[in-house]
Amino acid sequence: MTDTSSEAEKKRLLLSMLVPFLLVAFMWLTLAIGWLFETNLHFLGIYPGKASSLTGIITSPFIHSGARHLFNNTIPLFILGTALFYLYSQVSFRVLLWVTLLTGLAVWLTGRPAWHIGASGIVYGLASFLFVSGIIRRHIPLMALSLLVAFVYGEMVWGIFPGFRIDISWESHMLGAAAGVILAVWFRAEGPQKPVPFYEREEEEDGRTGDDQDDAGPTDEENESRPAERAN
Repeated sequence: MTDTSSEAEKKRLLLSMLVPFLLVAFMWLTLAIGWLFETNLHFLGIYPGKASSLTGIITSPFIHSGARHLFNNTIPLFILGTALFYLYSQVSFRVLLWVTLLTGLAVWLTGRPAWHIGASGIVYGLASFLFVSGIIRRHIPLMALSLLVAFVYGEMVWGIFPGFRIDISWESHMLGAAAGVILAVWFRAEGPQKPVPFYEREEEEDGRTGDDQDDAGPTDEENESRPAERAN
């Protein structure tokens, strides 16, 4: 890898970190505002079936019950978000937006009558999107990322089951994971794809070469062997 390409990759990686960093920073800023003004911001979350809380579909990921709750979401959101923007830059913004909207709306429609807050639904959505996308695309680097996600965040699967912990929104976890799977299938034709094997590329090139030869005009020897046409 040349110095130029190495610098380009570093720049690309830093740019991929920008959006996840800004999201996490805004979440911590929101938590700090709540502490500073001693204000409970839970009303910005989602309360299923309550029309006034529909705005929580957008605002709830930025609201957390405390520093520990936010810290538990900060690291996976930053890592998974960076992976999304680095490897799936063509669809990253759409995936992030749709994970947020689909998860929030589904929670509003089907969740328990309680305030649902936090970014864990997005975390589960990104994790499932990255895992399923790598398998669907059968691209070795992306499959390696899928295995890494499964290894590092595999225990997250317990968070989608009701009753595992009564103080968490398992609905957000389950519905976020489902949204990620749906989006992985929906965007399967966009973004990085499985490379064409070299032997298939050679066959295609040989086929094109053969077609070019078939389309070529008569040779000089063929022209000489033809009788001259008489002029009228």
